[in-house]
Amino acid sequence: MLILTTFGLDEYVYDALAVGASGFLLKDATFPELLHAIRVVAAGKAMLAPEITQRLITRFRHERPAPPPRPEAPNLTVRETEVLLLVARGHSNDEIAERLTITDHTVKTHINRLFAKLGARDRAQAVIAAYEHRYITPGQ
Repeated sequence: MLILTTFGLDEYVYDALAVGASGFLLKDATFPELLHAIRVVAAGKAMLAPEITQRLITRFRHERPAPPPRPEAPNLTVRETEVLLLVARGHSNDEIAERLTITDHTVKTHINRLFAKLGARDRAQAVIAAYEHRYITPGQ
């Protein structure tokens, strides 16, 4: 459903979207804009008037709740941080041992300490904790 209206009040936009509208244009839209919006909505996509989109973005920025505070990061040793980064990259214990020139047993010890410090019960939780505590970032 595409709504074409004189009134671009946020409440009208929200109400239209709540009842299933996929498009919302103001009456001053040009014919090419209206034709484009009809095609977009008919294709199952969404279309909002640019000024409405800008207002919604501005409102979202101002009303968005602050993210919850990050839990305090545990103090990891340099070696534990290296092991955590390699775990996050998907390396096995053998691969970590080879890369860091340490024994497999030492890798297991570091991983067990990581689990304890991060409050993780497995590698997946350790990786999640590493992202949450910002030891690693996407693409690192």
